[in-house]
Amino acid sequence: METSQPFTDIPDGGWIARHAPARLRPYLRLARLDRPIGTWLLLWPCWWSLAMASSGASSGASSEANSAASFAAAPGWPDPWLLAAFAVGALVMRGAGCAWNDITDRDYDGQVERTRRRPIPSGELSIGQAAAFMVLLALIGLNILLRFNNFAMLIGVMSLAPVVIYPFMKRITWWPQVFLGLAFNWGALLGWAAVRGEITLAPVLLYAGGIAWTLGYDTIYAHQDKVDDALIGIKSSARALGDKTRPMLWLFYGSAIVLFGLAGWLAGLGPWFLAGLALAALQLAWQAGRLDIDNPADCLAKFRSNTWFGWIVFAAAVFG
Repeated sequence: METSQPFTDIPDGGWIARHAPARLRPYLRLARLDRPIGTWLLLWPCWWSLAMASSGASSGASSEANSAASFAAAPGWPDPWLLAAFAVGALVMRGAGCAWNDITDRDYDGQVERTRRRPIPSGELSIGQAAAFMVLLALIGLNILLRFNNFAMLIGVMSLAPVVIYPFMKRITWWPQVFLGLAFNWGALLGWAAVRGEITLAPVLLYAGGIAWTLGYDTIYAHQDKVDDALIGIKSSARALGDKTRPMLWLFYGSAIVLFGLAGWLAGLGPWFLAGLALAALQLAWQAGRLDIDNPADCLAKFRSNTWFGWIVFAAAVFG
């Protein structure tokens, strides 16, 4: 007789279970290293911003803004050192953010089917162990940030505010996704600052577009937990919108595309960027048009498809 498998975000057959040493597995799961979508979502605004900022900056200006030694980059192309630095930074800071989120949400996670097997509510890690791991990851991120110019370092430090407050917002507002957007898209400001040593209107519009994008994809994600969230009193845009989710997705995603387009125009990107952005808009339209909000597996699949959206926008910015 077949037995139904529990709905969980801990993959039983992932690479952590197969290859990682047993002692490290809870820490790797705490950092969500077996679920890279969160790292991609944190990284994309950084890489988009790097590509846009580099399009109008000479290689000399970019080198002056970046205080660290970097590879030679062709004018108009993002610096490979900065791309790598932001990639590592996104990986470790996403892990630190997940640890912080799980520490603050430990009591709630134990009551939600999808999250009750996470390392803290399941008892695999103590609060102290999780906090120590979070500090270690944050120090690695700080080490990367210290290699940027002074203005970028200041922008990076300011990013801690939305990261710290985000986990508490689901207790206060029906729109915690807004605060996730504030935190997850900060790289749009930081990437530009790392290249230019300043903030202009283009990265601000890119940041605003990223927040609208996050409102869309995280509302989709939140529909996975809406039943349990209602039982334990957790608020979310998914619960607030209910059956109105689809038309609001069109609004969120449409706003994101418009704002990204304006940011690219101000950054001096050419027609290839607009062509790529049109293709990216089709990907978002597919999400909004085909989503089944009552099917958790479909919600997760649509949410994960934003990795492809990120690649399309990045390619558009580079070749634009």
